[in-house]
Amino acid sequence: MIHDAQSALFLVLAASLPILIVAAVVGLVVAAIQSSVQIQDQTLAHLPRLIAVIVALAILGPWIGHQVASFAVQMFTKVPLVP
Repeated sequence: MIHDAQSALFLVLAASLPILIVAAVVGLVVAAIQSSVQIQDQTLAHLPRLIAVIVALAILGPWIGHQVASFAVQMFTKVPLVP
């Protein structure tokens, strides 16, 4: 039971970490560009990050779906059948 919970938490971490890394890197790059050109508009940082996250989800979505589906199948096969 504890191993299953640890596996679920690891799956959540593995599925969300690539998207968070993409958002953080794009945010850092946009912030560096904004500070170098001295543009302090906060709305400019959101659009590139949103586009990058959408692209990352489009690329990594099938892999994330496969991981979640295989975990669900693994969990449902462990459920005993009640006579």
